[in-house]
Amino acid sequence: MSDMNLGMTERLKPLHEKVRRMVQEEVLPLEDEYLVEVGKGDRWTYTARQTEILEGLKAKAKSQGLWNFWLTDSERGFGLTTVEYAYLAEEMGKAHLGAEVFNCSAPDTGNMEVLERYGTVEQKARWLAPLLEGEIRSAFLMTEPDVASSDATNISMSCVRDGDEYVLNGEKWWSSGAGDPRCKIYITMVRTGGEEESKHRRHSMVLVPAGTPGVTILRAMEVYGDDDAPHGHMHIRFENVRVPVSNMLKEEGAGFEIAQGRLGPGRIHHCMRAIGQAERSLELMCVRGLRREAFGKPIIHLGANYDIIADARMEIEMARLLCLKAAWMMDKGDARAAAPWISQIKVVAPQVALKVTDAAVQMFGAQGISQDVPLARTWTHLRTLRFADGPDAVHRRQVARTELKKYTQQKV
Repeated sequence: MSDMNLGMTERLKPLHEKVRRMVQEEVLPLEDEYLVEVGKGDRWTYTARQTEILEGLKAKAKSQGLWNFWLTDSERGFGLTTVEYAYLAEEMGKAHLGAEVFNCSAPDTGNMEVLERYGTVEQKARWLAPLLEGEIRSAFLMTEPDVASSDATNISMSCVRDGDEYVLNGEKWWSSGAGDPRCKIYITMVRTGGEEESKHRRHSMVLVPAGTPGVTILRAMEVYGDDDAPHGHMHIRFENVRVPVSNMLKEEGAGFEIAQGRLGPGRIHHCMRAIGQAERSLELMCVRGLRREAFGKPIIHLGANYDIIADARMEIEMARLLCLKAAWMMDKGDARAAAPWISQIKVVAPQVALKVTDAAVQMFGAQGISQDVPLARTWTHLRTLRFADGPDAVHRRQVARTELKKYTQQKV
């Protein structure tokens, strides 16, 4: 591994500085105002001010060419490596709106990769083109309420062919982004094969336009009491939903393959942003500790706060290096070899960021759990991330299996 370079390249440095500056000087100052608007009127629509803030920031980013960085190793984007993109995603992670401002937010990036890789010319024209322009949003529907969806072979939504159409019946939940009124397309994992098929060829991915007859949004799933409007994580019912056969992605039976290809990049992108969130929490903690006084001195000098800050810095650095190593493994082009590294960082990054954010909450006292600082929202997101794209236990299992394979051919 002597050729491994995890540092910033010369071509990345000016891009990184532009993104860093825009996040700090333009996105973060508008964040509180944007979030206050969520509570005005219908939570599942965008107020005029929200739209003005978000679309204004997106227009500024696009005008500077700071757009679609996630298109790594692609002529359509900057052609960045995954390692290079990691540094940009970390900066975006420091702001609630950061990723969307640069058209690099979940679940759209993963969905766009699927459409780019597997979509037909017609599918790309209808859905990929407006997604690349940031004109619409999308959702990825995989998890189901009645099966353990961390094992993707359990997915059970019925998809039966009837002439030139597929008929879908079942329920999905935790469909992130499906509450957004701009969400126009669902990439939906369904079961098309019976027991006669191998378990990895029983599923397919089909495109379902939002608002198709028979699609009912039952409720928004709450995360620690928050419905995350207007983005939302929706519980959706499909009752005899009909879509054209032409809405199938690739072919029947390719669902598991598509899902695995989609989730890998998405997992590491989440981790990159989580490191940015950890950095912001550490910054808030340090500033608070130096400015706030108790018992006659700045609170940074009380208790074990020096140790807490030192541990936070060291653990963030370790997590970042692991994330960059996983990104480098992805850049080598061997998805199977990269998978255990992605699983490692998928466990480590949210846990480190959670620990740092929780310590920052303590430094702020009661204010730390309030709406006055972003820490409660950050903590909730990071705790959720320990489930998103696979829970910790599943990823630990993959890491352990990879480790044990080294010894299966040896006597121990």
